[in-house]
Amino acid sequence: MPLKEESLDNIKPEDIKVKPEKSSVNLKILLIGIPIFIIQLAAVYFITANILMKRFEGQIASAKKKDVSSAVQTSNGQNNQVDLGKFIYSIDDIIVNPADTDGKRLLLTSVGFDLPKLEMENELKTREAMVKDAVISTLSSKDIVQLDDSAYRDTLKMEITGKLKKTIPDVTINNIYFSKYILQ
Repeated sequence: MPLKEESLDNIKPEDIKVKPEKSSVNLKILLIGIPIFIIQLAAVYFITANILMKRFEGQIASAKKKDVSSAVQTSNGQNNQVDLGKFIYSIDDIIVNPADTDGKRLLLTSVGFDLPKLEMENELKTREAMVKDAVISTLSSKDIVQLDDSAYRDTLKMEITGKLKKTIPDVTINNIYFSKYILQ
């Protein structure tokens, strides 16, 4: 039996049933995808925090041990223990005009020299002008960008140590410390 065809005039708006459209967000994606994403995020954190950081810290520790053991050797090649900080000769309040500033900027610093023997401290005291000149000439040859970079300070320390080795070869410097470093 065929269905009766009705004309559009006979259809009332209340008789029309509209099917709701499906939502564009799939419920399965929300229920499965988000927990998987959270699990992946936790796995990446665990790997980074526990595995990679331990390897990185181990490399840093071994590098520091090599530096300390190779830094102090006697003339016959045997290693000695270093008493860091036992003999420190300091020069306070050195004011320097950095390069390319036309005297508009300045650096105020205090420098401490860590020495292995008291005799070397006395040697630096007697040659204080030479020590100050080495520090001032090194710092004044650098521009603001270099002096403002905290990572570059190790390079400054090495340069100052190198200049002092050339001018005063009988003095050994364990380390250099900046106790005051103000860039204005």
